[in-house]
Amino acid sequence: MDSRGPTLPDVQINREAKVNLYPFTDYFAGFENIPIIRKLFGEKTDQILHNLKVEFYSARFGYMAVSDEDGHLLISAYHLRTADQAIIYLDVVHELHHVKQFMEGKELFLNDFEYVDSPIEIEAYLGTVDEARRIGFSDDQIVEYLKIEWITDEQMKRLVERMGLHRAEQGSASS
Repeated sequence: MDSRGPTLPDVQINREAKVNLYPFTDYFAGFENIPIIRKLFGEKTDQILHNLKVEFYSARFGYMAVSDEDGHLLISAYHLRTADQAIIYLDVVHELHHVKQFMEGKELFLNDFEYVDSPIEIEAYLGTVDEARRIGFSDDQIVEYLKIEWITDEQMKRLVERMGLHRAEQGSASS
């Protein structure tokens, strides 16, 4: 490669890929009846969930996210197939908080913060932790739910403390 950059052969690349979006309610029924979701979206809950779209991607990494372009859900088809139903449920609750944040015009990806310190994530996790407790998760089970491979033990400790969680087992790296 010279100083001008690579010389590509005579090819054409259409960079306007079409994304397949599906109705949220085709895959996730009953969320409109969950108290925390009704509190989140208020009287527009049914309408918002009816209009919400989901995009599935094929990869063994990642879980769920919200598009910062239009607020639709991005979900790993592998995660959807293989994770425990309660984990999927809590992940959807968490991501619906991000949908609400997107609707409010909040920037979802804040580069000025580490993941566990982002006000966007803290807000979504607080709601998710409340819901986990409501459905019967113990604090230890919630801590297990919060563990993700891209955060350090120190970051995990901060997240657990911010969520007001108390572990029965002491002495672990993230207690």
